Amino acid sequence: MNKRIKRKLQRRRQFSDEVRRKVVREFREGKYTVKELAKLYYASEPSIYRWIHKFSPTDEPTITVVEMADSTDIKLKDLHQKIADLERALGQKQIKLDFYEKMMDLAKEEYGLDLKKNSSTKPSHGSEQTEKP
Repeated sequence: MNKRIKRKLQRRRQFSDEVRRKVVREFREGKYTVKELAKLYYASEPSIYRWIHKFSPTDEPTITVVEMADSTDIKLKDLHQKIADLERALGQKQIKLDFYEKMMDLAKEEYGLDLKKNSSTKPSHGSEQTEKP
């Protein structure tokens, strides 16, 4: 016996934009969930989500930032001034460094003192631990 299973052919439903907008409005007002709307209108959940995406008003901020033409010039001028100040400070530090190095060289020549750090020298006796009697 050959039984044929009759399958009900599903017709694809088409909704007008007016109905779609109504569904989106009901969703955005919080009256129904997507699942409830899908059951109520005999539509698929993905279709409801597509309608929401298509017919929802944009939620982008309405504030537009306008930069004045002069403000970029002012920022650029301020940055150039900051660079000049930093270069000046660096130059002063380099002069001090050169002075200290020259003083250390003179101390070595005149007094035989080596003021530069040297990691190969042994620590002085003051830093060693003494034995208790």
